[in-house]
Amino acid sequence: MSFLPYSTQQFLFSIVEAIPPLATWANKWAINRVVNRARSRPHPLSTARDYVCWPGLTDRRWSGRHLPPRARPNAPDPQALSGLFARRDGKQRLCPKSTCLFPAFAQYLTDGFIRTESEHLTPDGADPADRLRRNTSNHEIDLCPLYGRTEEQTDALRLKSEAEGKKGRLKSQMVNGEEYAPFLYKNGKVDPQFEVLDPPLGADSTDEGRRDSLFAFGGDRANSVPQVAMLNTLFLREHNRLAGEIEAEHPEWDDDRVFETARNTVIVIFIKIVVEDYINHISPLPFRLRADPSVAWSATWNKPNWITTEFSLLYRWHALIPDQINWGDALVPVHKTFMDNRLLLDVGLLEGFSGICNTQAAELGPRNTADALLHIEVASIEQDRMCELSSFSDYCNYMSQDRPSSFKAISSDPEVASELEKHYDNPRHVDFHVGLFCEDRVPNSPLPNLVLVFVALDAFSQALTNPLLSEHVFKRSTFSTPGWRTIKNTSTMRDVVDRNVSGGVGETFVGFTRKEWVPE
Repeated sequence: MSFLPYSTQQFLFSIVEAIPPLATWANKWAINRVVNRARSRPHPLSTARDYVCWPGLTDRRWSGRHLPPRARPNAPDPQALSGLFARRDGKQRLCPKSTCLFPAFAQYLTDGFIRTESEHLTPDGADPADRLRRNTSNHEIDLCPLYGRTEEQTDALRLKSEAEGKKGRLKSQMVNGEEYAPFLYKNGKVDPQFEVLDPPLGADSTDEGRRDSLFAFGGDRANSVPQVAMLNTLFLREHNRLAGEIEAEHPEWDDDRVFETARNTVIVIFIKIVVEDYINHISPLPFRLRADPSVAWSATWNKPNWITTEFSLLYRWHALIPDQINWGDALVPVHKTFMDNRLLLDVGLLEGFSGICNTQAAELGPRNTADALLHIEVASIEQDRMCELSSFSDYCNYMSQDRPSSFKAISSDPEVASELEKHYDNPRHVDFHVGLFCEDRVPNSPLPNLVLVFVALDAFSQALTNPLLSEHVFKRSTFSTPGWRTIKNTSTMRDVVDRNVSGGVGETFVGFTRKEWVPE
């Protein structure tokens, strides 16, 4: 239907959505069409070996593989390829569709399960040279940035009280009349009650003022910027709000049951937002997809999750970040927001959302990465080579897309196509990471084509397979009546913000898609 005008497509899909059985069928058809592009899990190979082996099939500390390893000895120097990412004359292109809530949510989402092994988490006796092939992921959308990766971390974050009005809560504090997580540092050192948490990445190089504003979060990346910390803060408030409703409904339940029921609910709420707000934002179709768990119940692709090494590379979206972001009445250079939650504490949660939702995201694509972040693009190409990923062309073929027949087929920008031709002797030899971000953005989507296809594939095949959505689990008794009601009444980030700020959202705009966006 892509040959039809967008307005015509909208009209036709509105008819489909007005007929519930037809809408259900269309939703199931669309999701299965996306997921069935690729092979279903379990993948035969992982980064453990270049052949099938038992550790590669069972040890999920190694990342999975969609395609077998393929060494390319004559590939161009990664540093020389940085010009494909550097801005023209330092000028940044902006995305016509997205607000800065989009990259903030993408970072928060992926930091929970795309977790390439950090140096401080390398197991004793493991070869550090293999770090980029391993991960520390639980391989589920489990909100570990909020709840922690391990049971010990979750226990440290819980209030653990049987007192009336406190059952099932996460620890929190009030600052300027608003609820936040406790501070991680106390008297210049990590508070002893939080020593089991993974140390925040970058905390060692922050000054005292920034360090003292870091929250005790379950994720080591959740304090990286205040726009991510505010998302964790939002879901902390939602958890404690739900725990209160559940305790009131079931005063006979103990602290553990209230906590677990609230956590079950918040995880499913988050998954609904992933599909019904985030994925619908990146989709170029005028048809709203729904997080219908029954789509996966009898699907051949409903298999245990295992994050792949390809997925860890295609979410390197640094070019989306604008140079400045709205905080309160000020435009703040993004580089000054790193590890600084004082910006959030100063304006409060609702004003924080208002700021990022009224800041236009930058465009994801070639020649649009800030100079200060070019080293990350180079490091990503190096990780691509270390993991011996197949070429961009091979992955296009794997995902049922046309192989690029020329460099112009990858990018319609003559300068980008020329730069690719300068470094590669054939379009079939372009690196996976390079091709992903040199490809043209899809009209009416913020993403390039193969990135879009992969993100949609993994979003559905990783989210809808969550154990909480399985046929015999997804029922009212798992979530309680208050939890079940909240799940049914949630589709967007705005819904959650509205419940967790004083007086509700009101007229404040909260959304991934810019108010000014007009379909192309």
